Amino acid sequence: MIATANPFSRTLLAAGLAVVGTIASFAATTNTAQAQTASRYSATLAAPAAEAAKVVNGVNWTCNGTECSGRIDGAAPINTCTRVVKAFGQVTKFATPKGEFDADKLARCNAAA
Repeated sequence: MIATANPFSRTLLAAGLAVVGTIASFAATTNTAQAQTASRYSATLAAPAAEAAKVVNGVNWTCNGTECSGRIDGAAPINTCTRVVKAFGQVTKFATPKGEFDADKLARCNAAA
């Protein structure tokens, strides 16, 4: 007599693998903290912001003390930095998803505003 697998156990195994695969794919693609960070600029101001929020280049920027952030607006990062300086004041740090500005870029950003 040849042993055959129970059709119910095959179905249960397939369903279980499908659920595990779905959960794994969602976990791999939906890291909200990483997604938010990857689509935002951040700035550290030299002095606390007088206003907690302003629209800069069509994007809402929010500040908590000296720490500010806003979504990427499509402009060149140096242009956005300049507009942030005009809106909130001098910056000591400006970061993009690709990294922080060096001292030369920060100086250009602060001087242009």
